[in-house]
Amino acid sequence: MPVQMQSQVRCVTFDQARLAQLAQTILSDVGEASAELGILFVGDHRMRGLNRRYRGKDSTTDVLAFAIRGVPHSSSHLLGDVVIAVPTAARQAKQGHRSLDEELTMLLVHGILHLCGYDHERSEKEARRMHRRERMILRSVSRLSTRVNRMCHVSHSTHH
Repeated sequence: MPVQMQSQVRCVTFDQARLAQLAQTILSDVGEASAELGILFVGDHRMRGLNRRYRGKDSTTDVLAFAIRGVPHSSSHLLGDVVIAVPTAARQAKQGHRSLDEELTMLLVHGILHLCGYDHERSEKEARRMHRRERMILRSVSRLSTRVNRMCHVSHSTHH
């Protein structure tokens, strides 16, 4: 199966099957329909450890992307892994007046775009390019089309 999903979060429930199907749709939208993707849902403590280890930042974050394509000896069909901190996503959803599913959708899109080479931290121009692509994908996958524009106006300071 192209999308492998695992959750280490017990205290928050969300529709994993819907997110797995959504991930496949996002992969198709970005021209990676045959790519394999790993998605891991973690708590804030685990995410803080990952962020410290791989980015040198001793704080939690909402999403991290670990690209595998381009790594020597990797399978050409394996795109990488997206790790999402569910408690952080739940707080951001509440602050942004969105559902947890909407927030997880946005973070999944953001993480997959990072795996495809988009990087909002590289330059302001690249940030705009990534933001436009996020909006396009969210519009194509969202049934809540009137809320998509509001969903897209998330501070990039928390996305990595």
